[in-house]
Amino acid sequence: MVRSLILFLAGAAPVAQAQVATDTSANSKPSAKQVAPSATNTPATQGTPATARPQAIRIGPSGPPDQGVEVLGLRPSTGLRLHRLTDDQITTYVEGDTIDGDPDSNVTVTGNAQVRRIDTVIKGDSITYRRAAGEIDATGSARLMREGSLATAPAMHYNVDSESGQLDSPNFWLGATGGYAKADHAELFSRSTMRLTTVTYSGCECAEPSWYIKSQSVDLDFDENEGVARNGVLYFKDVPILASPYLTFPIKKERKSGFLLPTYGVSSRSGFDLQTPYYFNLAPNYDATLFPRYLAKRGMQLGGEFRYLGSGYSGLLAGTYLPSDAETGDSRWMYTTRHYQSFGNGFYGSWNISRVSDDDYYRDFSTLGLNEASTTYLPGQGIVGWSNQYWQTSLQVYKYQTLQDPDSPILPPYDKVPELSVKGARYDWGGFDAEFTSTATRFERAKLTGAADRIFNINGHNGPNGDRLEMYPTVAYPIVRPGWYITPKVGYHLTEYQDTDWFGGDWNQLGTTSGYRSSMSRALPIISVDSGMTFERETTLFGKASTQTLEPRLYYLRVPYRDQSRMPVYDTTLADFSFAQAFEENTYVGGWDRIANANQLTAAVTTRWLDANTGFERLSMSAGQQIYFQDQRVTLPGETPRSNVRSNFLVESSAALTDTLTATVGGQYDPYNDNWQQGLISARWAPQRLTSVSVSYRYQRDPPTLSNGVQQQYLPQGQNQVSLAFQWPFTKRWFGVGRIDYSLHNGPVIGSDGTLQADSRRITQAIAGLEYKGDCCWTGRMVFQRYAVAADEVNTAVFFQLELTGLGALGTDPMKLLSRSIPGYQSVNPPPVPGTTFERYE
Repeated sequence: MVRSLILFLAGAAPVAQAQVATDTSANSKPSAKQVAPSATNTPATQGTPATARPQAIRIGPSGPPDQGVEVLGLRPSTGLRLHRLTDDQITTYVEGDTIDGDPDSNVTVTGNAQVRRIDTVIKGDSITYRRAAGEIDATGSARLMREGSLATAPAMHYNVDSESGQLDSPNFWLGATGGYAKADHAELFSRSTMRLTTVTYSGCECAEPSWYIKSQSVDLDFDENEGVARNGVLYFKDVPILASPYLTFPIKKERKSGFLLPTYGVSSRSGFDLQTPYYFNLAPNYDATLFPRYLAKRGMQLGGEFRYLGSGYSGLLAGTYLPSDAETGDSRWMYTTRHYQSFGNGFYGSWNISRVSDDDYYRDFSTLGLNEASTTYLPGQGIVGWSNQYWQTSLQVYKYQTLQDPDSPILPPYDKVPELSVKGARYDWGGFDAEFTSTATRFERAKLTGAADRIFNINGHNGPNGDRLEMYPTVAYPIVRPGWYITPKVGYHLTEYQDTDWFGGDWNQLGTTSGYRSSMSRALPIISVDSGMTFERETTLFGKASTQTLEPRLYYLRVPYRDQSRMPVYDTTLADFSFAQAFEENTYVGGWDRIANANQLTAAVTTRWLDANTGFERLSMSAGQQIYFQDQRVTLPGETPRSNVRSNFLVESSAALTDTLTATVGGQYDPYNDNWQQGLISARWAPQRLTSVSVSYRYQRDPPTLSNGVQQQYLPQGQNQVSLAFQWPFTKRWFGVGRIDYSLHNGPVIGSDGTLQADSRRITQAIAGLEYKGDCCWTGRMVFQRYAVAADEVNTAVFFQLELTGLGALGTDPMKLLSRSIPGYQSVNPPPVPGTTFERYE
């Protein structure tokens, strides 16, 4: 039964065949022949001449029949696998219509001839196999298959022992890589190395590839994953577009040292921008890349990146340097370093540090296709910590670099130098959930300069420095039953301030003299009860069977009042009112410098329509409001306290109106002033692949203005913006992409001289592009980008890309920009399916 399975897999007819096994080991003598039933004793083949029947010979180790079966290595397996054998276990199979000669010496096979050894197969109309030397001569449609690669030639000479040989006028298909090559001559030196002369290569699978490389000679080393082409020329549509006397490239889809394809484009702030990266594949677990970059308006910049990964650690080091900027005359630089280290037994450490030479670095050197000009804060963080199942503790230092826009300065955050944190949690502890958090932090803020100092300077200072200690233990008892839940929770918050530097006691956050203390404390309980229910019913929506849910939720919060007006504000700001925040314990976020007094109830309800067959959510609607039983007494400096007994209404709805059209509507309605404080309307239509249109409108009312003409910094700033994004096929091959963000906001901003200025309506970002999908294996892209880099400055950029499937892309890659800016963007070239070593298996 085993023999018939082998013959069937080898493509032989299910008839009687001669099968002979002999020993190929150096110290063994030929064994007795094992002959299968012949035509004389097999009824199915009677009357058939012996020379006309397919024959197969297995040349392998000697031994009893059972031992020979074991060598075949056939056994049940969940998938194809590679089996490595030692030299004295290697079996060679010879098969064809006619087999002549002695299997112990020379064999000539004609008609559907093939020789198989492990995963190497040689086929041809006629094959001569000299067993002692391991040599094979194949003529007539010769084919060589090994490790998923296929070579064809009119004739070939091959040695199965040394795995070397020669082919004239061969064609190659390089297995899992999908590459195709043809040459005048090929010389195979070993299983992993070969040389091709007068070569044409393409990674395109089309009959007439759109791109190809011609070279006088190509050396391939599969073990080293390196190909070397001499005097290579890249052709696109039969037009040479790139040439080099010496080219190296990876054979497999793995990393390899060498030049990466250059990127280029044009921007208004840097001029023509050309970058030619060089990649160093130093080791499997670390590598490096150099980025020489020429900017026509700036000069020559050198950048680099080093990445590493090890057992228990990983990291990155990157940076750029421009010795003398042609525009400013200054040296410009940037660096980033990140590292994570596991010390074992729950201990770890990490750092994340980024710095630039000046505030305008990202405005002048933003990467083509990415709007890095919006970068405001750069981290400088170092941390060590420990954790186990229940506890976490860490010690960190966090220092910011704030990149100021002189036309719109901001107050930088406080540095934490250092901060000690301890957290613990135990859930379902006899039905209780217990949590504990504690932090001890030293806050410092560096002196400001320029416009920021003129705006935020109060009595010669920018804010108090000091220490803060917080502890907050809580206990909750969740009661969860089918269809409803209720969770009472109680906590006690303790805060202590020490060594607060109020600059001699003659300064506070409002600029008045009142003798603020350097030490103070606060302690108060926080009590809450969260509850909810879920109801369901069967109904229909748009004529389709659906399940509708009704999910009411009530959240009660009680926090007593404590006078906190004389406490400093380090990292705390007013939260944006939303569904998520409405169920939080504090109106303020970031830190606990202010804990709002509360005696309030939050009521909300959500209803959903779910497809009865799939569970897909077709429609959901939510509404909620807070009811206050006492006025707000705790505020941030300059904040106007709330006196209303009800909050704004929160409303939100999302719907999949059809399988291709979705919409979202949400907002906050002020019932007292009869206006909308916040709103969002968005819709997206995607009728088919590579086709989508998204439109949105966002609105945020300007916060109230203080008596000095400055808007409250703790409230969300005003926004009034319309956005449109699309991806649309104009024809079968032409596709358009675009996005435009237009600001309707006309509120005041702070000028460089510290005065209020009107902000004109303007386009904050615009993207327009064309994509052309070629007839085979190529795509062209041209993208225009315009974006704001400051309150009254913009940058424009144009970049191009020619993507050659199977090779790479020439030009700047806009895919990150398009994917991030256009909702639902899809590449016109779907990602290729990865190949395997079993490609082109016959």
